[in-house]
Amino acid sequence: MLKLCVGAESIRDLEEWIELRLKQLKKAGQKAEQFHTTRMVPKRMDEILDGGSLYWVIKGQVAARQRLLDIQPFTDLQGIGRCHLIVEPKVVPVLPRPCRPFQGWRYLKPEDAPGDLADGAGALAEMPEELRRELRELGLL
Repeated sequence: MLKLCVGAESIRDLEEWIELRLKQLKKAGQKAEQFHTTRMVPKRMDEILDGGSLYWVIKGQVAARQRLLDIQPFTDLQGIGRCHLIVEPKVVPVLPRPCRPFQGWRYLKPEDAPGDLADGAGALAEMPEELRRELRELGLL
C-alpha cells in the first residue's frame, strides 16, 4: 500500500513520531503497537497481509516502508467505519522514487514497489536523505 506521510519532512521525522506515539501508549497503559487509522478498509486484505508493506510518500517521494502486520476494521464513536493498519514500528528506507500527491491510500503492486535502500544501494544508502532527495529531483538518481 502507498500512503502520504502528511506532516513529515524526513524519514527521521516519521521515526521520531513513532517513538513518541509508542511512549504515549505505554504511559497510558495501552498496548504499544504502531498503527495508522484510515477510513477505507482494504478489500485485498489477505493479499496485502501476505508480506506486504505500507510505503510512505514523504515530500513527494516514496521514501520508506513499514511491514503490515494486521488490518483491524472498527466503527468509531460517530458510527463511521474505519480501520487500523497495524505496522511494524521499524521504518525501512527505500530507493527514492517521485510520487504525485493523492488522497487516501493506493494499492502498490509488488513489482512496482521500490527496493530497500540497504539492498545493494552501496554508497547511496550512506548518503544523507536530503542529498538523495536533491539528486533525485535533479534527475541524477
